[in-house]
Amino acid sequence: MKQLILILSLFSLLQANAFQASKGSVLGQISGMVVDKDLGDPIPYATVLINNAEGKLVSGNSSQDDGSFIIKDIPEGTYTLQVQFIGYKTYSKSIEISSGNKLINIGSIQLEADIASLDDVTIVAERSTIEQKIDRKVINIGKDLTTTGASASDIMGNLPTLTVDQDGNIAMRGNDNVRILVDGKPTNVPAAQLLKQIPSTSIKSVELITNPSAKYNPEGMSGIINIILHKNSNLGFNANVSTGVTFGKHTRANGSLDMNYRTGKFNFYTNIGGNFGKKDFNGRIFREESNSQDNIFVQNDNNSYLYKIGVDFYLNDKNTFSFYTNQNKSQGEPIGIIKIENFNDLSLNLTQNFFMDSEGLSSSYNFDYKREFEKEGHNIELELNYNEGDDTEIADFEFEGGENNFLSYRDDVANDNSNTTINLDYVNPLSEKSKLELGAEARMRETNNTYITTNSNLNNANYNYDNNIYSFYTTYGQTFEKWSYQLGARLEQYDVEAVLDGTKIFEDDYLTVYPTAYVTYTLSDKKTLQLNYGRRVDRPSLSQVNPVREFSTPRITGVGNPELDPQFTSSVEFNYTQNLDKGNFTGGVFYRFIQNEINQTFSIDPEDPAKLLLTYINGEDNNAFGLELSGSYKPNKWWSINSSFEIYNQNNRGIIGEKFVENENTSFNFRINNSFKATEDLTFQLFGYYRAPGQDLQFKAKAFYFVNTGARYSFLDDKATLSLNFTDIFNTQKLKFTADEPYKQEGTLNPESQTVFIGFSYRFGGGKNKALRRKNRDDNEKDGGGLF
Repeated sequence: MKQLILILSLFSLLQANAFQASKGSVLGQISGMVVDKDLGDPIPYATVLINNAEGKLVSGNSSQDDGSFIIKDIPEGTYTLQVQFIGYKTYSKSIEISSGNKLINIGSIQLEADIASLDDVTIVAERSTIEQKIDRKVINIGKDLTTTGASASDIMGNLPTLTVDQDGNIAMRGNDNVRILVDGKPTNVPAAQLLKQIPSTSIKSVELITNPSAKYNPEGMSGIINIILHKNSNLGFNANVSTGVTFGKHTRANGSLDMNYRTGKFNFYTNIGGNFGKKDFNGRIFREESNSQDNIFVQNDNNSYLYKIGVDFYLNDKNTFSFYTNQNKSQGEPIGIIKIENFNDLSLNLTQNFFMDSEGLSSSYNFDYKREFEKEGHNIELELNYNEGDDTEIADFEFEGGENNFLSYRDDVANDNSNTTINLDYVNPLSEKSKLELGAEARMRETNNTYITTNSNLNNANYNYDNNIYSFYTTYGQTFEKWSYQLGARLEQYDVEAVLDGTKIFEDDYLTVYPTAYVTYTLSDKKTLQLNYGRRVDRPSLSQVNPVREFSTPRITGVGNPELDPQFTSSVEFNYTQNLDKGNFTGGVFYRFIQNEINQTFSIDPEDPAKLLLTYINGEDNNAFGLELSGSYKPNKWWSINSSFEIYNQNNRGIIGEKFVENENTSFNFRINNSFKATEDLTFQLFGYYRAPGQDLQFKAKAFYFVNTGARYSFLDDKATLSLNFTDIFNTQKLKFTADEPYKQEGTLNPESQTVFIGFSYRFGGGKNKALRRKNRDDNEKDGGGLF
């Protein structure tokens, strides 16, 4: 904004300067360099002003990337030179331009940090706000939500449209076909693990893109969740450490360290994070026909470690290079017991014990180059990303009892995959009210899966699944006085090939267009209406297409379907947003038409009628619609409320076994989060959630609710934070369900949801303030130093 004011002021002075020059007045020049007094580093983009004796602006400029500046064509006279930069004290010096003193070199101007100013403190609003943009809903995270918990996973469950289960799996509008981005970029870290790795205090905002534009990959029926992090591109050294302990039946720990060092043209950064500990899960499933019950106990003992190292190189104010590598290592030793009790015949009772040893390493390497042109917002960006993963799992199964005399066996599974993405984006603001975007992308993925077993009923196998996607997109947007619109389309060529033990078992290729359209009308500066349309796709994952039969339990065998077709979804939305004096309100309705819907089903195993076969099928074309209401309100200075209500309706149609099943499901969710500010530094929170009964193609889920509470205390000039959270106070977060197909059953699944968390975070370092910002291809800052 200061730069804009400066430009407008200078423009208004052009005529006056030209008139004085025509009279033959002396024109002088002032030059110098702006540096940090403590570090000695140059300060780019500092504002340099020349004011006359009356304090009116005569001329000015900004310092360059190396801190230097030159101001030319200054008329003869006496002036005050001022140098300003946010977070530093203003520098002033008297200057005189005359015939004998036309070229003045100030030399090195050392700016002193203003400790009373921003320093390295990240300002976080007390209250979260919602902003409706043309293709997304932006939730700016305030302290009322960071009180909620230690990680991104804890915050997500408090946001409208989203739900998060106890394992960290996230769903949008009741559907888990959703993509997770961090600062506009995908990661190679599983979503559930990723959300637990990101500290809640690192989150600046969350973008809910329920109907993404054509510039995004069209994968994920529910859309995209883009997590925007606070950036550490500050000058000097900056760091933030977060750690926490969760107490439940078991004790778990997590921690992260985020550091950056910015000097001159370089910004170096690194992030380290980890999660450790055990977590229990138990449940029961009763089958009416056989009068038997499965009792299930699983103890997950998983550890994960992640680190990231990167550098940003600012060649000049027009060219920026970035590189980082992301390494994620996971280890797990889960154990489980499945006891099958037959109440009619005790001789049929069977116990299965399983012990697993899993290990995985995934690596990501990213290079990015961005070129800014002279026109503001006119740029081109090239991004190269390579991911590779190596996962192994050894599982031992032991049996006791049962008339079938099950023999113990071992499964050895190895999965290697690589994914290469090349992305080119071009943005051109054709005018102040219109913008054109073009882009091309190539994605090549190779997967090799090896399955070795000692189970005589199953076969060893090697399975390869490769796919390539080549796409081109364009979007065009224009703004009028109150109207704005954006039209776009993405053209994608997709080919896939599946090979089992050297024999090609499936291949396919197709060319598809994914159109998008948005129209926004601004009723006032506080009221906005929006209508949008988009088409998306859900392509089968490796687990859904892998034809290798894996023996999961004595009663269930899992197998993929290599001929599974993609699922296509067309969505229409209408949204209304209003900002209030003490809060905000958003309301929206949506409709989806789903083709070839992918369903997970149980059926009678044709190779053994006593068992179930768990697999995936393409169901019939379906439709879904829903209503969403959310808002925040601050009744007074010490109390703020965030709440949301969502109701969804969906037709479920498909085949279970050999029977066609059709049903209709209507369900709703309600959540409310209360934040109570006891003092400037101490805040309490109370959160409640209710989910009504629901039904998918096969299972009916009963209603449940839970209540969480927490507190947040800030100290040491707001650099340190201590958090305490108690989740599921009444221990009611249990999933109860029933099913009629392929036979009647009912059950209860109990995660370890009642826990107490204690967390601590501290921000330190000598950094000053942001010296350079640039935008990535999704209009988000792309400076390094943020997690992931």
